[in-house]
Amino acid sequence: MLYLEDLNIADRFSSRKYHMGLEEIQNFARAYDPQVFHTDEQQAAAHPVFQGIAASGWHTAAVVMRLWTECFPVAYGLIGSESHLRWPCPTRPGDEIHVEVEIMDIQPSRSKTDRGIVSYQTQAFDQHHKMIFSSTTKIVVFKRGFSPV
Repeated sequence: MLYLEDLNIADRFSSRKYHMGLEEIQNFARAYDPQVFHTDEQQAAAHPVFQGIAASGWHTAAVVMRLWTECFPVAYGLIGSESHLRWPCPTRPGDEIHVEVEIMDIQPSRSKTDRGIVSYQTQAFDQHHKMIFSSTTKIVVFKRGFSPV
């Protein structure tokens, strides 16, 4: 587990690859983002923007979250306080996603001396190294010795 003292500006973390399958994309979309360009191959092919099935951006974000938790193991979890997201290109069936994280800033809390706010940049890429997701995020990170009680 990583604590505030373990992190430095410019530290980098990389994830494993994650395969986005057609069935997974369609199932997620049916449950959470039921638009035809996520669920119906024929209608998606005729869509003027996507021209084929594209994963919901929220599905891509959920996969990125999974990969974050695996490659950036912060003690007590990734407790978000702010995030700004972009989806510059669609995620497609068959894409192999991986995530790269870089620490941009570390601000110890003035009022709660057992923690700080860590800002980081995330970029998610497909197998062709095309960026499909980017974000800047702030999380609460605790110092070693923090006691929740």
